[in-house]
Amino acid sequence: MTVEQKVGQLIQADISAIMPEDLIRYPLGSILAGGNSGPYGDERASADKWKQLVDAFRDVSRKSGAGIPILFGVDAVHGHSNLPGATIFPHNIGLGAARDPDLIQRIGAATAAEIAASGIEWTFAPTLAAPQDVRWGRSYEGYSSDPALIASYAKAMTIGLQGELTAGKPLAADRVAATAKHFLADGGTVDGRDQGDARISETELVAVHAQGYPVSIDAGALTVMASFSSWNGIKHHGNRSLLTDVLKGRMGFNGLIVGDWNGHGQVAGCSATDCPAAINAGLDLYMAPDSWKGLYESTLAAAREGRITAARIDDAVRRILRVKFKLGLMGDHLIERGDASKVGTYAHLALAREAVAKSLVLLKNNKGTLPVRKGARVLIAGPGADNMAMQAGGWTVTWQGTDTKAEDFPKGQTIGRAITEAVAASGGKAEIVADGSFSTKPDVAIVVLGEKPYAEFEGDIPHLAFTPQQGEIELIEKLKAKNIRVVVLFLSGRPLFTGKLINLADAFVAGWLPGSQGQGVADVLVAGANGKAARDFTGKLPFAWPADARSPISKPLFPLGYGLNYASKSKLGRVNENPGTDISGSEGATLFMLRGKVPAPWHLGLDGAIASRAIDVGAQEDARQFSWSDKATLSISGPVVNLERQLRDNAVLAIDWRIDNYAGQNVRLSFNGATLDLSAAIKSLATGTANQTKIPLRCFAEAGAKFDAVGLPLRVESAPGFAASFRTVRVEAGGAELPCPAR
Repeated sequence: MTVEQKVGQLIQADISAIMPEDLIRYPLGSILAGGNSGPYGDERASADKWKQLVDAFRDVSRKSGAGIPILFGVDAVHGHSNLPGATIFPHNIGLGAARDPDLIQRIGAATAAEIAASGIEWTFAPTLAAPQDVRWGRSYEGYSSDPALIASYAKAMTIGLQGELTAGKPLAADRVAATAKHFLADGGTVDGRDQGDARISETELVAVHAQGYPVSIDAGALTVMASFSSWNGIKHHGNRSLLTDVLKGRMGFNGLIVGDWNGHGQVAGCSATDCPAAINAGLDLYMAPDSWKGLYESTLAAAREGRITAARIDDAVRRILRVKFKLGLMGDHLIERGDASKVGTYAHLALAREAVAKSLVLLKNNKGTLPVRKGARVLIAGPGADNMAMQAGGWTVTWQGTDTKAEDFPKGQTIGRAITEAVAASGGKAEIVADGSFSTKPDVAIVVLGEKPYAEFEGDIPHLAFTPQQGEIELIEKLKAKNIRVVVLFLSGRPLFTGKLINLADAFVAGWLPGSQGQGVADVLVAGANGKAARDFTGKLPFAWPADARSPISKPLFPLGYGLNYASKSKLGRVNENPGTDISGSEGATLFMLRGKVPAPWHLGLDGAIASRAIDVGAQEDARQFSWSDKATLSISGPVVNLERQLRDNAVLAIDWRIDNYAGQNVRLSFNGATLDLSAAIKSLATGTANQTKIPLRCFAEAGAKFDAVGLPLRVESAPGFAASFRTVRVEAGGAELPCPAR
């Protein structure tokens, strides 16, 4: 192979930023489909359309360069979750509650079959994180806080996805490569911050966060993904001690190490388009979704100049080719994948239904409220009663999962519809009324509520208190006032402080994020014609349940491993309703950036294509400069706060900043989902001079922003070359008469 061909093997591009014909000029080794990327721009594409895209890239790769086929990866993290019509299993936190390694292995095999059915051969799973502070927005991707449970699942899921490896033989056509991720301690960062820093000892690193990896490697894991996060200040993408000495050396890992989404750009001295340090540290395959072209050129230059040695490049290429051979992509007898009939089979749907039932955890069941007796009149209420997005969570069809619909999974059922059918089958009558209104008094009401969908840093929170939406508590109180027994089915990606809800409820069930098969919920909650539920509660808490809103949890309300069943005789008394910390969100609610830093409770999120550094604008390090090396987004997210009063008071979003480089790039600014074009305003500002830009909040309202629940107050998106230094971003009075930027 030429050096150009070898370097190409080290780089992975996203389907949204590359075309198959680009592989003729750039012999890349891998392609991925990120959370918001679908074939030919269609996020709801069929399995056949996915295979068509994979084949298009693979055909060009075989006919160009060294003729080495591309490796295609996807985030199939709870079933083949990018694919409508696929079987969507509970998120990992729910599977952790099931405490059933055999179930996990069967889920791995079913997931692999459906991934392979769309022509894809690699999934970025399983997540082996051990979340210790569930304020982390990725907590639901972890099976448990318990390293022993994680280790038992690591082996099961790896074998489920890949099958047992046999020397000299490729994986079967219905199996795919697994990815043990995210190496290492992504679940141990300070304050549960996504992409943050785990400031812990090596003893804790090993005992708590590393336990799943040797087991997965021994089970044959073909790939490992490096974490965005850091250990004691050193980004994992650039940590040679962990990637090379520990993972490849001490743990004996012979597969490939892939990066995370432009994660190499966060290594000290690197950008998304230039980072020899990551390869030198032991990374084998850059995940460079939209930065691949510039990264290819800079890596090629580093290889030619000896800044990356030929030996290190050869080692990385061998590891990549080893995985391709094992997947049956190389040689004369290629493994063909793409049997669409394997998507959403009856057996897979039945398995998901079983998993849902086993994932439910009963925390309270006073007065024998559950199971719902046969012949009962049942009211199903709350925002999650008939809401596929809430029960499936993030990483479902799209990255954040907010627009998932029941129509996306025609072989699935929402929880409310499944309960309705089960009640009818037992001779009762049920109706779904989200607001809880009724004409005939029900015997029992099942109120389904909880967290709205989120993924990654968008889900980071400042405390553990669940914040009900307007009217949710009042709904339950009205039902109780009419002497109706209430079951609260709580949907969430983590245990949360829910003292008032638990006290109001006669029965309280932790439902996690169960996925597409709501029938699994009905199997446990509703008695059949024989007076008994089809399944009893068997789930146990995979994380401790908090007694207040403080985190990490010191004194839990319910410990790790707790869970009742129908034989349990315990009666739960009144529990604490005092959060123990300020949860108002009022302090700092309108201050999003100060001296270039994002204060609590807000959190800064950066794509890897944005470099940042503290600089001086008017005083020492009073600002932070953000430089775009590719199209990327800067965001500030956090708790949901109500800013309706500020909107009524004609306040403005005020940005104190300095434009450092602008060459006509399109700069878009969003406030809680409403987007405005700032290009004209920026063009009028003098480069290199401190300025203030004020945008009336009404401009965002007119563009569709809601102010009763603001959780994403700032997103700035631009193209390569834009650079700006931010000092302060806040909502303040004054300037409401200003004109609005273009939408």
